[in-house]
Amino acid sequence: MIKKMFAIMMGLIYVTVLSSAPIRHKMEVKGITTQVTFYSPDIVRIVKYPTDVQKNERKSLVVTMEPQDNLDIRVKESGSKATVSSTALTVTIDKRTGLVQFLSKGKNLLKEKSYGFEPRTSGPDKGSFRTTIVYQLDKDEPIYGLGAIQDGKMNRRNSTHRMMEQSNLQDYQYVIQSLKGWGLFWDNYSRADFIDNADGMTFSAEVGDEIDYYFMLGNAGDELNAQMRTLSGKVPMFPLWTFGYWQCRERYKTPEELLEVVHWHRANGVPLDGIVQDWQYWGNNYLWNAMDFLGEPYHRGKEMVDEVHRQNAHLMISIWASFGPQTHAFKQLEEKGLLYDFETWPQSGLSHIWPPRRDYPSGVRVYDALSPEAREIYWKSLQKLVDYNIDAWWMDSTDPDFFDARDHHYDHSAGDGTWRRYRNAFPLASVSGIHDNLRNHSSDKRVFIMTRSAFAGQQRYGAGLWSGDVGSSWDMLRKQIPLGLNYTMTGCPNFNTDIGGFFCGSYNTKGSGSAPRNLQFQELYVRWMQYALFCPVFRSHGADAPREIYQFGKKGEPTFDAIEKTIRLRYRLLPYLYSTAWQVTDKDESYLRALVYDFPKDKRVWNMNDEFLFGRSILATPIVAPQYTEEKVVREDAMSGWDKKEAKESSIQAVDFTQSKTTTKYLPKGANWYDFWTEKYYRGGQDVTIETTFDQGPMFVRAGSIIPMAPVMQYAEEKKWDNLDIIVYPGADATFTLYEDEGDNYNYEKGEYTTITFTWNEAKKQLTIGECQGQFKGMLSQRKFNVRIAGQKDVKTMEYNGKEMSKVL
Repeated sequence: MIKKMFAIMMGLIYVTVLSSAPIRHKMEVKGITTQVTFYSPDIVRIVKYPTDVQKNERKSLVVTMEPQDNLDIRVKESGSKATVSSTALTVTIDKRTGLVQFLSKGKNLLKEKSYGFEPRTSGPDKGSFRTTIVYQLDKDEPIYGLGAIQDGKMNRRNSTHRMMEQSNLQDYQYVIQSLKGWGLFWDNYSRADFIDNADGMTFSAEVGDEIDYYFMLGNAGDELNAQMRTLSGKVPMFPLWTFGYWQCRERYKTPEELLEVVHWHRANGVPLDGIVQDWQYWGNNYLWNAMDFLGEPYHRGKEMVDEVHRQNAHLMISIWASFGPQTHAFKQLEEKGLLYDFETWPQSGLSHIWPPRRDYPSGVRVYDALSPEAREIYWKSLQKLVDYNIDAWWMDSTDPDFFDARDHHYDHSAGDGTWRRYRNAFPLASVSGIHDNLRNHSSDKRVFIMTRSAFAGQQRYGAGLWSGDVGSSWDMLRKQIPLGLNYTMTGCPNFNTDIGGFFCGSYNTKGSGSAPRNLQFQELYVRWMQYALFCPVFRSHGADAPREIYQFGKKGEPTFDAIEKTIRLRYRLLPYLYSTAWQVTDKDESYLRALVYDFPKDKRVWNMNDEFLFGRSILATPIVAPQYTEEKVVREDAMSGWDKKEAKESSIQAVDFTQSKTTTKYLPKGANWYDFWTEKYYRGGQDVTIETTFDQGPMFVRAGSIIPMAPVMQYAEEKKWDNLDIIVYPGADATFTLYEDEGDNYNYEKGEYTTITFTWNEAKKQLTIGECQGQFKGMLSQRKFNVRIAGQKDVKTMEYNGKEMSKVL
């Protein structure tokens, strides 16, 4: 039903439309049609296309939202412009140029400056265009997002990014948000260029039938992340156990090697929840990604899985976006023309020789994940591992690896178009098939996917990005922080890195695999772990040397003890972290919060790339430069290997990791802070110099916070949360909502979970524990909360039975 109300005032025509169907306002200017469609009062889609070209309607791979019904839209035509307004946002179209402007409450937010269409005149993409659009930003307006980019920067202003290929180390999401209060998503999947300079902010795409983007209104951070997730899908809960500690290496070559690690952790009381079986459990490279235990050492692979489960641990297994020529899937896909023709990893069929022997080509090829039929073949091939009760999926090379690229490779069909058209959406398509089929298969086990590449919208598929095969260097550690923060600001919250970096060969100064005994690597590894403590997934992995804790020494030695202390702290923080996970799912919040989320008025934090909030309360200020050894620039990448001479020159023979050091950190203005370790109180808006130790990464807690902490446990579900420590950080009123559910199924989607809200009244010095809301199978009916005020030793126990109670502290 459509209702129109007309009013004539001062010669202007106003049309207010209340509609149950989407209203698309169109205007043609100089042969270009501009179409405006409101999806909500805060989200509007802009489409531009040459009027004389037949428009192809393609379903978005990213956008799942439909325009809302009964939107209150006002259309006004006057003079040189047309205006289309919701209750929150105004869009104007210049009748002379077709340029669009976005305003809210009369304030300019963003303007188009120019746009262009360059026809593609040959090849399978003939009839489409190279599209370009330029926007005019304020001179000092910070912008964030765009993807996982290894440049060490937070603010994307005055930068150029050739977003030509999703790759091992960099991934692009085509999402930007501004501190001024707007966000953009460019709905295009081809290779693209992003340029911001004095001429404007430009987005140019290699293939498009149109310029198609979504403008979102909201504050930078939570609000714009929420808009992007409203547009492209919400974040499901990961299982509780995934927030524990993960151990991995490249690679465990036998089940015995893998099980040795699990058994060691259980025997020595160092917590562990996840273990990873990396590649080649399937056998040789001609059987690449056969997704079955075909390798000779793995003929009893199912027994390995069962033993991991008997140890109350979980197994993640490596699967790839490509297949060797002797696999069943390869033959089915080749028969249907669903394999790409470019070269990928591995290039040689001889897996034990480096560099690759190209005279023995592997024949491995990437499958067309953009094809629903190909995704179904992939799923059927995965079925054996699903039946083995694998817990999680390590989707490697979802970029995918693409060697010796030539222009003709992009002509290959992909889905309903070409590889050129859909190139950078491949990661999204590859995880979608696994997620959707796993959800249909069973609701008893939550989907957990870790993938090397990502695209916008990937958050809805139970997938987390890791930052690829990064080198083991301080420079690379520093780059992970802004990379994870900017990736989160595309709406995708699940991010992690290989603790210690992937390639550590330059530290093998005492022989193959000796890096964990190298003092420089020990310091780097410990500080990297102290940063990773705050990532949604806490995972050690790498090549060139094993990374298990016992490789670094033994209990009582500084490096071993520092690693163990960090792992134990992760488990103590599980109630805080899992409750934050619920806020991510239910309230569209984030684990990794750039400081502009909460302190947008503090200009010191606009470009801050080495501090962030972990959830709403903990300020992560990791140490990202050596204090005990020295920093050397080392050559680390997948192809160059490492230089023994360079490594020996950079080795250090002795340091004392038991000495304390100092570091200076900035405390954001707009809150006051407590040192997490000493509980000393500090005013915000200042640099503070604090004493640090090797085994403690510096971190602070916002005044006006409540932090629940669990007892130390060996795995995430070993102990119920019936005896939690509750630490109140006074200085302002505070609330915290403790979330609990069954841990690893989708019953929470049916409302089967509980929340308990803790409230601190600063004036009364009173803590109130609210009535327990909700229920689930196995929930606690009685428990203790051991309450303490930060800076004080006195602990008061509150016996809780689910009813509201208060205590003055």
